[in-house]
Amino acid sequence: MRPLATRMQRLGTETAFEVLAKARALEAKGKHVIHLEVGEPDFDTPKSVSDAGIAAIRDGYTHYTPSAGIPELRAAIATHVRRTRGVPAEASDVIVTPGAKPIMFYAILALLDEGDEAIVPDPGFPIYASMVQFVGARVVPLPLREENEFGFDTAELERLVTPRTKLLILNSPHNPTGGIIDTRQSREIARIAQERDLWVLSDEIYSELLYEGEFVSPWAQPGMRERTILLDGFSKTFAMTGWRLGYGVFPRPLLDGVTKLVTNSVSCTATFTQRAGVEALERRPHEVAEMRRQFAARRERIIAGLNEIDGITCAWPKGAFYAFPNVKQLGLRSAELNERLLNEAGVACLAGTAFGPQGEGYLRLSYANSLENIEEALRRIGRWVAEHGPVRAR
Repeated sequence: MRPLATRMQRLGTETAFEVLAKARALEAKGKHVIHLEVGEPDFDTPKSVSDAGIAAIRDGYTHYTPSAGIPELRAAIATHVRRTRGVPAEASDVIVTPGAKPIMFYAILALLDEGDEAIVPDPGFPIYASMVQFVGARVVPLPLREENEFGFDTAELERLVTPRTKLLILNSPHNPTGGIIDTRQSREIARIAQERDLWVLSDEIYSELLYEGEFVSPWAQPGMRERTILLDGFSKTFAMTGWRLGYGVFPRPLLDGVTKLVTNSVSCTATFTQRAGVEALERRPHEVAEMRRQFAARRERIIAGLNEIDGITCAWPKGAFYAFPNVKQLGLRSAELNERLLNEAGVACLAGTAFGPQGEGYLRLSYANSLENIEEALRRIGRWVAEHGPVRAR
């Protein structure tokens, strides 16, 4: 049989789903596992949003739509973006997709040729680097360090830019660290992008899950709308992961090409899902504020609890719903520690290296789980550390 295309060897994965599969296999054998691996709200979709989707199905909204999305949702997104970012946005600049990941795919496919370079946060969401490599471009890691509150050094960013650099990928609030881009960094990003003629992909999927500071969008900086793709969606804010509903706000030179990519790949996003999205944005269900309140309470408990365990320290994440504890004192590589916590303690989390080499010495724990389960996970981790102590790397 003939081999697969060479580019398939460059395609990575999202480790959270691999760890989830291992955890499910252990559960099938009778082991109880606390799930802190997958970045998915544990809440149900707000009832009014679900009702809107069901009503749409019953009313016959089950057919094709324009590839870029239904006019009502594109208009609602533009209004939402204007309100939350404070700058103009037009419905015609919005492209709706089945989930937010396709925006990454389409932007990278549309912008990068073989041999181009893209600057990618490290640690960072693994699909960024996977897709850059898939199209034959070169990943240039931008280190995010704990001593900088998991922000980046703008002088270091500027040094990484070469004549081949075409795209800068940003994520704030950040997965996996919970760090944010502040106003000063955002201004420096705008300056560098304009002086060095860079495209920017700004992943703002956690923009409404912020606990400290002010949300700042690089897309909203003067001169940046013409070179920035804003990525956002409904999965995190509205607990709609399974609905698959995301969007991008694109510079106009990219609109036709990206719309063609949608047409060639998925045709369009499910119509009834889009109708539910209109309900979510225009009515803003009361459950959204309650979800955020509970995430904030969980953040307080998990970070405090991790810092009470000998050998573990954890910086306070400013946004998203992840803890990124420093476990270097425990003496194990992140991947081995992650594996042992799953198999021996029954706690499923992720090695920091699932998000890039800079994640060595860290774990990622999602606190999108109940306070009861978080408390049990902390007890199990604490017991495991007490029993095994700081151990030497093997």
